[in-house]
Amino acid sequence: MDLDIKQLVVAIKSIAEEKNLPVESVKEVVEQALAAAYRRDYGDRDQEVRIDLNLNNGDVNVYVTKDVVESVEEDKKAYEISLSDALKIKKDAKIGDQIEIKDHINKFGRVAAQTAKQVILQKLREAEREIIFNEYEDKIGTVVNANISRVEGNILRVDLGRAQAIMPRSEQIQGEHYYPGQRVKVYLKEIEKGPRGPQIIASRGSTEFIEKLFRNEVPEMESNAVEIKAIAREGGVRSKIAVKSNVQGVDAVGTFVGGHGIRVNAVMSEVGEQEKIDIIVYSDDPQEYISNALSPTKINKVIIDEANKRAEVLVDEDQLSVAIGRAGQNVRLASKLTGYEIDVKQDKKEETVPEKPKTTKLKKKSELENSLLEAIEEHGQDSN
Repeated sequence: MDLDIKQLVVAIKSIAEEKNLPVESVKEVVEQALAAAYRRDYGDRDQEVRIDLNLNNGDVNVYVTKDVVESVEEDKKAYEISLSDALKIKKDAKIGDQIEIKDHINKFGRVAAQTAKQVILQKLREAEREIIFNEYEDKIGTVVNANISRVEGNILRVDLGRAQAIMPRSEQIQGEHYYPGQRVKVYLKEIEKGPRGPQIIASRGSTEFIEKLFRNEVPEMESNAVEIKAIAREGGVRSKIAVKSNVQGVDAVGTFVGGHGIRVNAVMSEVGEQEKIDIIVYSDDPQEYISNALSPTKINKVIIDEANKRAEVLVDEDQLSVAIGRAGQNVRLASKLTGYEIDVKQDKKEETVPEKPKTTKLKKKSELENSLLEAIEEHGQDSN
Protein backbone atom coordinates (compact mmCIF):
# COMPACT_ATOMS: atom_id res chain seq x y z
CA MET A 1 0.00 0.00 0.00
CA ASP A 2 1.41 3.39 -1.04
CA LEU A 3 1.93 6.17 1.46
CA ASP A 4 -0.53 8.96 0.65
CA ILE A 5 1.01 12.29 1.63
CA LYS A 6 -2.34 14.10 1.73
CA GLN A 7 -3.73 11.59 4.21
CA LEU A 8 -0.54 11.78 6.28
CA VAL A 9 -0.82 15.57 6.58
CA VAL A 10 -4.40 15.20 7.85
CA ALA A 11 -3.23 12.60 10.38
CA ILE A 12 -0.42 14.73 11.82
CA LYS A 13 -2.72 16.94 13.89
CA SER A 14 -4.65 13.92 15.16
CA ILE A 15 -1.41 12.17 16.13
CA ALA A 16 -0.18 15.30 17.94
CA GLU A 17 -3.42 15.59 19.89
CA GLU A 18 -3.59 11.87 20.72
CA LYS A 19 0.06 11.68 21.89
CA ASN A 20 -0.11 15.10 23.58
CA LEU A 21 2.82 16.27 21.45
CA PRO A 22 3.46 19.63 19.77
CA VAL A 23 2.40 19.63 16.08
CA GLU A 24 5.86 20.85 15.05
CA SER A 25 7.49 17.84 16.80
CA VAL A 26 5.22 15.42 14.92
CA LYS A 27 5.84 17.29 11.65
CA GLU A 28 9.62 17.02 12.17
CA VAL A 29 9.31 13.27 12.80
CA VAL A 30 7.25 12.80 9.63
CA GLU A 31 9.73 14.83 7.57
CA GLN A 32 12.59 12.59 8.77
CA ALA A 33 10.58 9.53 7.81
CA LEU A 34 9.76 10.95 4.37
CA ALA A 35 13.46 11.69 3.81
CA ALA A 36 14.21 8.01 4.51
CA ALA A 37 11.41 6.99 2.13
CA TYR A 38 12.71 9.31 -0.62
CA ARG A 39 16.20 7.82 -0.34
CA ARG A 40 14.60 4.39 -0.67
CA ASP A 41 12.48 5.13 -3.77
CA TYR A 42 14.29 7.91 -5.64
CA GLY A 43 17.82 8.31 -4.37
CA ASP A 44 20.62 6.66 -2.44
CA ARG A 45 20.77 5.60 1.24
CA ASP A 46 23.68 7.98 2.07
CA GLN A 47 22.24 11.04 0.36
CA GLU A 48 21.72 14.24 2.35
CA VAL A 49 17.99 14.85 1.95
CA ARG A 50 15.83 17.55 3.55
CA ILE A 51 12.02 17.45 3.43
CA ASP A 52 9.75 20.46 3.78
CA LEU A 53 6.16 19.41 4.42
CA ASN A 54 3.46 22.06 3.96
CA LEU A 55 0.66 21.29 6.43
CA ASN A 56 -1.74 23.70 4.73
CA ASN A 57 -1.85 22.14 1.24
CA GLY A 58 -0.04 18.81 1.71
CA ASP A 59 2.80 19.67 -0.67
CA VAL A 60 6.11 17.93 -0.08
CA ASN A 61 9.26 19.68 -1.27
CA VAL A 62 12.43 17.60 -1.34
CA TYR A 63 15.88 19.19 -1.21
CA VAL A 64 18.88 17.01 -2.09
CA THR A 65 22.34 18.39 -1.31
CA LYS A 66 24.98 17.76 -4.02
CA ASP A 67 28.64 18.73 -4.50
CA VAL A 68 29.48 20.95 -7.50
CA VAL A 69 32.14 19.30 -9.71
CA GLU A 70 33.55 19.88 -13.20
CA SER A 71 32.02 16.69 -14.57
CA VAL A 72 29.91 14.07 -12.80
CA GLU A 73 31.12 10.49 -12.57
CA GLU A 74 28.49 7.89 -13.51
CA ASP A 75 28.43 6.21 -10.07
CA LYS A 76 28.22 9.53 -8.19
CA LYS A 77 25.16 11.08 -9.83
CA ALA A 78 23.27 10.91 -6.52
CA TYR A 79 25.90 13.07 -4.79
CA GLU A 80 27.36 15.34 -7.49
CA ILE A 81 26.21 17.95 -10.00
CA SER A 82 28.17 19.39 -12.85
CA LEU A 83 29.21 23.03 -12.75
CA SER A 84 27.19 23.77 -15.92
CA ASP A 85 23.99 22.37 -14.36
CA ALA A 86 24.72 24.06 -11.03
CA LEU A 87 24.98 27.46 -12.73
CA LYS A 88 21.40 27.02 -13.99
CA ILE A 89 20.24 26.75 -10.37
CA LYS A 90 22.64 29.19 -8.77
CA LYS A 91 24.31 31.85 -10.91
CA ASP A 92 27.43 32.24 -8.76
CA ALA A 93 28.00 28.50 -8.21
CA LYS A 94 31.58 27.30 -8.36
CA ILE A 95 33.42 24.01 -8.05
CA GLY A 96 33.54 22.80 -4.45
CA ASP A 97 30.21 24.41 -3.48
CA GLN A 98 27.26 22.47 -2.14
CA ILE A 99 23.83 23.30 -3.47
CA GLU A 100 20.34 22.00 -2.78
CA ILE A 101 18.36 20.63 -5.71
CA LYS A 102 14.60 20.85 -5.33
CA ASP A 103 12.29 17.97 -6.18
CA HIS A 104 8.58 17.43 -5.68
CA ILE A 105 6.71 14.19 -4.90
CA ASN A 106 3.18 13.11 -4.00
CA LYS A 107 3.46 9.38 -3.30
CA PHE A 108 5.91 6.70 -2.31
CA GLY A 109 6.02 3.04 -3.20
CA ARG A 110 5.00 0.21 -0.89
CA VAL A 111 8.46 -0.57 0.51
CA ALA A 112 9.27 3.09 1.04
CA ALA A 113 5.89 3.58 2.67
CA GLN A 114 6.57 0.75 5.14
CA THR A 115 9.98 2.25 5.91
CA ALA A 116 8.38 5.65 6.52
CA LYS A 117 5.72 4.20 8.82
CA GLN A 118 8.34 2.32 10.90
CA VAL A 119 10.45 5.45 11.23
CA ILE A 120 7.40 7.52 12.17
CA LEU A 121 6.33 5.09 14.89
CA GLN A 122 9.86 4.82 16.29
CA LYS A 123 10.49 8.56 16.23
CA LEU A 124 7.09 9.33 17.72
CA ARG A 125 7.79 6.97 20.63
CA GLU A 126 11.15 8.65 21.18
CA ALA A 127 9.65 12.14 20.96
CA GLU A 128 6.80 11.21 23.31
CA ARG A 129 9.26 9.69 25.76
CA GLU A 130 11.53 12.73 25.72
CA ILE A 131 8.63 15.11 26.34
CA ILE A 132 7.27 12.97 29.17
CA PHE A 133 10.67 12.69 30.82
CA ASN A 134 11.20 16.42 30.49
CA GLU A 135 7.91 16.80 32.34
CA TYR A 136 9.02 14.43 35.11
CA GLU A 137 12.41 16.12 35.51
CA ASP A 138 10.66 18.69 37.70
CA LYS A 139 9.35 15.89 39.92
CA ILE A 140 12.75 14.35 40.68
CA GLY A 141 13.30 14.59 44.44
CA THR A 142 9.61 14.24 45.32
CA VAL A 143 7.37 11.44 46.61
CA VAL A 144 4.51 10.43 44.30
CA ASN A 145 1.76 7.82 44.24
CA ALA A 146 2.40 4.96 41.83
CA ASN A 147 1.30 1.47 40.86
CA ILE A 148 3.46 -1.63 40.48
CA SER A 149 2.92 -2.63 36.86
CA ARG A 150 5.31 -5.59 36.54
CA VAL A 151 7.69 -7.63 38.67
CA GLU A 152 10.71 -8.72 36.63
CA GLY A 153 13.04 -10.68 38.89
CA ASN A 154 14.81 -8.14 41.11
CA ILE A 155 13.47 -5.16 39.17
CA LEU A 156 10.03 -3.57 39.55
CA ARG A 157 8.28 -1.65 36.77
CA VAL A 158 6.42 1.27 38.34
CA ASP A 159 3.58 3.10 36.59
CA LEU A 160 3.68 6.84 37.36
CA GLY A 161 0.76 7.78 35.11
CA ARG A 162 2.20 9.17 31.88
CA ALA A 163 5.59 7.52 32.41
CA GLN A 164 7.16 4.38 33.81
CA ALA A 165 10.01 4.06 36.29
CA ILE A 166 12.10 1.14 37.47
CA MET A 167 12.89 0.24 41.07
CA PRO A 168 16.05 -1.90 41.36
CA ARG A 169 16.55 -4.28 44.28
CA SER A 170 18.93 -1.79 45.93
CA GLU A 171 16.11 0.78 46.10
CA GLN A 172 13.47 -1.58 47.50
CA ILE A 173 12.59 -2.08 51.17
CA GLN A 174 14.12 -5.28 52.47
CA GLY A 175 11.47 -7.91 53.18
CA GLU A 176 8.68 -5.97 51.44
CA HIS A 177 6.67 -8.03 48.93
CA TYR A 178 5.39 -6.42 45.72
CA TYR A 179 2.73 -7.51 43.24
CA PRO A 180 1.21 -6.07 40.01
CA GLY A 181 -1.51 -3.52 40.72
CA GLN A 182 -0.16 -2.69 44.17
CA ARG A 183 -0.48 1.02 45.02
CA VAL A 184 2.62 2.46 46.71
CA LYS A 185 4.38 5.73 47.37
CA VAL A 186 7.81 6.09 45.75
CA TYR A 187 10.59 8.64 45.81
CA LEU A 188 11.69 9.76 42.33
CA LYS A 189 15.44 9.58 42.78
CA GLU A 190 16.98 10.42 39.40
CA ILE A 191 16.78 10.13 35.63
CA GLU A 192 19.48 7.97 34.07
CA LYS A 193 20.43 8.38 30.43
CA GLY A 194 20.75 4.98 28.74
CA PRO A 195 21.01 3.52 25.24
CA ARG A 196 17.22 3.17 25.11
CA GLY A 197 16.64 6.72 26.27
CA PRO A 198 16.14 8.29 29.71
CA GLN A 199 14.99 6.05 32.56
CA ILE A 200 13.40 7.23 35.85
CA ILE A 201 14.74 5.51 38.99
CA ALA A 202 12.20 5.17 41.82
CA SER A 203 13.06 4.30 45.43
CA ARG A 204 11.47 3.19 48.68
CA GLY A 205 14.60 2.02 50.47
CA SER A 206 16.59 5.27 50.35
CA THR A 207 17.20 7.78 53.16
CA GLU A 208 15.65 10.46 50.94
CA PHE A 209 12.33 8.57 50.91
CA ILE A 210 12.05 8.51 54.70
CA GLU A 211 13.14 12.16 54.92
CA LYS A 212 10.35 13.20 52.52
CA LEU A 213 7.79 11.16 54.46
CA PHE A 214 8.71 13.00 57.67
CA ARG A 215 8.59 16.32 55.82
CA ASN A 216 4.97 15.55 54.89
CA GLU A 217 4.13 14.76 58.52
CA VAL A 218 6.11 17.51 60.31
CA PRO A 219 4.97 20.99 59.17
CA GLU A 220 7.56 22.58 61.50
CA MET A 221 10.22 21.53 59.00
CA GLU A 222 8.86 23.99 56.44
CA SER A 223 9.40 26.92 58.82
CA ASN A 224 12.83 25.49 59.77
CA ALA A 225 11.80 25.33 63.43
CA VAL A 226 13.17 21.78 63.40
CA GLU A 227 15.35 19.97 60.88
CA ILE A 228 16.79 16.57 60.06
CA LYS A 229 20.58 16.75 60.24
CA ALA A 230 21.38 13.18 59.17
CA ILE A 231 19.76 9.82 58.42
CA ALA A 232 21.29 6.35 58.47
CA ARG A 233 19.01 3.65 57.15
CA GLU A 234 18.83 -0.04 56.39
CA GLY A 235 15.45 -0.14 54.65
CA GLY A 236 12.96 -2.51 56.21
CA VAL A 237 15.11 -3.09 59.29
CA ARG A 238 16.12 0.07 61.15
CA SER A 239 16.66 3.80 60.71
CA LYS A 240 18.43 6.34 62.89
CA ILE A 241 17.48 9.98 62.41
CA ALA A 242 19.35 12.89 64.01
CA VAL A 243 17.12 15.94 64.51
CA LYS A 244 17.76 19.45 65.74
CA SER A 245 15.60 22.28 67.05
CA ASN A 246 16.30 25.80 65.79
CA VAL A 247 13.79 27.47 68.11
CA GLN A 248 14.30 27.76 71.85
CA GLY A 249 11.83 25.69 73.82
CA VAL A 250 10.90 23.40 70.92
CA ASP A 251 11.59 19.71 71.59
CA ALA A 252 12.95 18.33 68.30
CA VAL A 253 12.44 14.64 69.14
CA GLY A 254 8.93 15.25 70.47
CA THR A 255 8.04 17.23 67.36
CA PHE A 256 9.03 14.37 65.06
CA VAL A 257 7.41 11.70 67.23
CA GLY A 258 4.16 13.69 67.54
CA GLY A 259 1.44 13.39 70.17
CA HIS A 260 0.96 9.74 71.12
CA GLY A 261 3.53 8.91 68.40
CA ILE A 262 1.11 9.86 65.60
CA ARG A 263 3.75 11.33 63.29
CA VAL A 264 6.40 8.63 63.53
CA ASN A 265 3.68 5.97 63.33
CA ALA A 266 2.40 7.48 60.07
CA VAL A 267 5.88 7.11 58.58
CA MET A 268 6.25 3.57 59.94
CA SER A 269 2.91 2.56 58.43
CA GLU A 270 4.29 3.53 55.00
CA VAL A 271 7.73 1.91 55.28
CA GLY A 272 6.46 -1.10 57.24
CA GLU A 273 6.00 -1.75 60.95
CA GLN A 274 9.02 -4.06 60.90
CA GLU A 275 11.36 -1.10 60.41
CA LYS A 276 12.37 0.40 63.74
CA ILE A 277 12.94 4.18 63.72
CA ASP A 278 15.24 5.78 66.32
CA ILE A 279 14.94 9.57 66.57
CA ILE A 280 17.88 11.10 68.43
CA VAL A 281 19.04 14.63 69.24
CA TYR A 282 21.81 16.01 67.05
CA SER A 283 24.73 17.73 68.78
CA ASP A 284 27.75 19.70 67.58
CA ASP A 285 29.71 17.99 70.35
CA PRO A 286 30.99 14.69 68.85
CA GLN A 287 31.04 12.92 72.21
CA GLU A 288 27.45 13.82 72.97
CA TYR A 289 26.35 13.12 69.39
CA ILE A 290 27.93 9.64 69.37
CA SER A 291 26.41 8.87 72.80
CA ASN A 292 22.98 9.86 71.47
CA ALA A 293 23.49 7.88 68.25
CA LEU A 294 24.17 4.67 70.20
CA SER A 295 20.87 5.02 72.06
CA PRO A 296 19.52 3.18 74.05
CA THR A 297 23.03 2.23 75.27
CA LYS A 298 24.31 3.69 78.56
CA ILE A 299 27.73 5.14 77.70
CA ASN A 300 30.53 5.55 80.26
CA LYS A 301 33.04 7.40 78.10
CA VAL A 302 33.69 8.46 74.49
CA ILE A 303 37.28 9.02 73.34
CA ILE A 304 37.52 10.97 70.07
CA ASP A 305 40.33 10.71 67.50
CA GLU A 306 39.33 13.69 65.35
CA ALA A 307 42.24 13.34 62.91
CA ASN A 308 41.18 9.84 61.84
CA LYS A 309 37.44 10.31 62.47
CA ARG A 310 37.44 7.45 64.95
CA ALA A 311 35.76 7.10 68.32
CA GLU A 312 36.35 4.61 71.13
CA VAL A 313 33.25 4.07 73.25
CA LEU A 314 33.51 2.48 76.69
CA VAL A 315 30.48 0.75 78.20
CA ASP A 316 29.77 -1.65 81.03
CA GLU A 317 29.78 -5.34 80.25
CA ASP A 318 25.97 -5.60 80.36
CA GLN A 319 25.70 -2.75 77.80
CA LEU A 320 28.15 -4.21 75.29
CA SER A 321 25.59 -6.24 73.30
CA VAL A 322 23.09 -3.35 73.39
CA ALA A 323 25.66 -0.93 71.93
CA ILE A 324 26.73 -3.28 69.16
CA GLY A 325 23.22 -4.49 68.33
CA ARG A 326 22.13 -7.57 66.43
CA ALA A 327 24.76 -8.42 63.78
CA GLY A 328 26.47 -5.09 64.59
CA GLN A 329 23.51 -3.08 63.33
CA ASN A 330 23.29 -0.46 66.10
CA VAL A 331 26.96 0.54 66.00
CA ARG A 332 27.01 0.34 62.18
CA LEU A 333 24.10 2.77 61.81
CA ALA A 334 25.53 5.05 64.50
CA SER A 335 28.79 5.20 62.53
CA LYS A 336 26.93 6.13 59.33
CA LEU A 337 24.88 8.73 61.17
CA THR A 338 27.79 10.51 62.88
CA GLY A 339 30.54 9.99 60.29
CA TYR A 340 32.87 8.45 62.88
CA GLU A 341 34.19 4.89 62.87
CA ILE A 342 32.99 3.70 66.25
CA ASP A 343 34.77 0.99 68.25
CA VAL A 344 32.76 -0.22 71.26
CA LYS A 345 34.77 -1.70 74.14
CA GLN A 346 34.05 -2.96 77.64
CA ASP A 347 35.02 -0.45 80.31
CA LYS A 348 37.48 -2.34 82.54
CA LYS A 349 37.60 -0.22 85.66
CA GLU A 350 40.70 -0.38 87.92
CA GLU A 351 40.35 -3.04 90.56
CA THR A 352 40.82 -1.66 94.13
CA VAL A 353 42.55 -3.96 96.63
CA PRO A 354 40.46 -4.07 99.82
CA GLU A 355 42.27 -2.78 102.92
CA LYS A 356 43.26 -5.46 105.37
CA PRO A 357 41.75 -4.91 108.84
CA LYS A 358 44.24 -3.87 111.46
CA THR A 359 45.13 -6.75 113.77
CA THR A 360 46.12 -6.32 117.37
CA LYS A 361 48.02 -8.84 119.34
CA LEU A 362 46.05 -10.47 122.18
CA LYS A 363 47.28 -9.47 125.56
CA LYS A 364 47.98 -12.06 128.22
CA LYS A 365 45.20 -12.85 130.66
CA SER A 366 47.05 -11.28 133.61
CA GLU A 367 47.58 -8.04 131.68
CA LEU A 368 43.88 -7.82 130.87
CA GLU A 369 42.92 -8.33 134.51
CA ASN A 370 45.35 -5.63 135.74
CA SER A 371 44.05 -3.18 133.15
CA LEU A 372 40.46 -3.83 134.22
CA LEU A 373 41.28 -3.28 137.92
CA GLU A 374 43.11 -0.05 137.16
CA ALA A 375 40.12 1.23 135.27
CA ILE A 376 37.75 0.41 138.14
CA GLU A 377 40.00 2.15 140.68
CA GLU A 378 40.26 5.28 138.56
CA HIS A 379 36.49 5.33 138.16
CA GLY A 380 36.07 5.06 141.98
CA GLN A 381 38.46 7.90 142.65
CA ASP A 382 36.66 10.11 140.16
CA SER A 383 33.34 9.46 141.89
CA ASN A 384 34.77 10.55 145.26
